[in-house]
Amino acid sequence: MSSTLLTLPAVISGGCHCGNLHYSLHWPLAEAPTLRACGCDYCTRHGALWTSHPEAEVRLCIDNEAAVLPYRFGTASADFLVCRRCGILTLTRCEFEDALRTVVNANTFDNLALTQCARINTDFEAEDLEQRLARRRRNWSPLTVVAP
Repeated sequence: MSSTLLTLPAVISGGCHCGNLHYSLHWPLAEAPTLRACGCDYCTRHGALWTSHPEAEVRLCIDNEAAVLPYRFGTASADFLVCRRCGILTLTRCEFEDALRTVVNANTFDNLALTQCARINTDFEAEDLEQRLARRRRNWSPLTVVAP
């Protein structure tokens, strides 16, 4: 009986439906990303599946910044980037004094099937702001915004 070896791309590409927001996720591991289903009301309603890695650089290009809705709620410590044209929640960014960090919504992957990825449920509701920011700094991917 033969087994099929799955090939993981070194660079995972993705973006919103219309292409206004598009990114490359430079995945540093041989195994596929783990997808986190956040239990908050906002993420649940969007069906978002988040992934990041502290060594996985994300390069984001926004063709038309005016067509992006940065939505903040709760602690108002991160921007959920929603395309105004197609309505897709692509990624979430958190700005620190020295860097941007991000998680990407795996539902926006172009070249990696989600069936290759493990999924876990998460719940961060008990975190205070300091704990939340420390977790993001520790676990989220570095984000670079590049010109179109």
